[in-house]
Amino acid sequence: MPLISAAGSRLWLIDFQARLLPAIHEGAAAVSNACKLAEAAVRLGIAVSRTEQYPKGLGATVPELAGYGDCIGKMTFGSCATPAARAALEADTSDKLHIVSGCEAHVCVLQTVLGMIDLGHRVAVVADAVGSRTPANKAAALARMAAHGVEIVTTEMVIFEWLGSAEHPQFRTLSSLIK
Repeated sequence: MPLISAAGSRLWLIDFQARLLPAIHEGAAAVSNACKLAEAAVRLGIAVSRTEQYPKGLGATVPELAGYGDCIGKMTFGSCATPAARAALEADTSDKLHIVSGCEAHVCVLQTVLGMIDLGHRVAVVADAVGSRTPANKAAALARMAAHGVEIVTTEMVIFEWLGSAEHPQFRTLSSLIK
């Protein structure tokens, strides 16, 4: 896979929900990194989509991420089984790279990513912006996704590839997110 371009990306924030996050191993770090990605995406004009799994039971998106992207409610674990998420995918060109973050890595993120792959989309999962209740489940999910051709990246990799150069007009602003 070539470098990640801002013009060729869409960011997905999968199920970062208030009642789920306290149970997620290192959940605060995943939310923090997702916030960095979301802020960078907005500043660079990158589309952001956000999902909520059974919001009546799991609550709304955590406040730190609630303002980013259109919210797609769902009952299915995989977002691609939800018409609104499929519509967002279909609105993108086939060469768009879907950058995915969220919870839980081994359930909703995994099923969303495999659904995207089945639909012919390119996907990168941000390892430090996904979480599961246990480290073993997260590791197994990342390994399985990688085995299906998904790029496993980090928050910093994505942001600096979106920028491409220290001469980018947003370089100072976005590099300050990392510090």
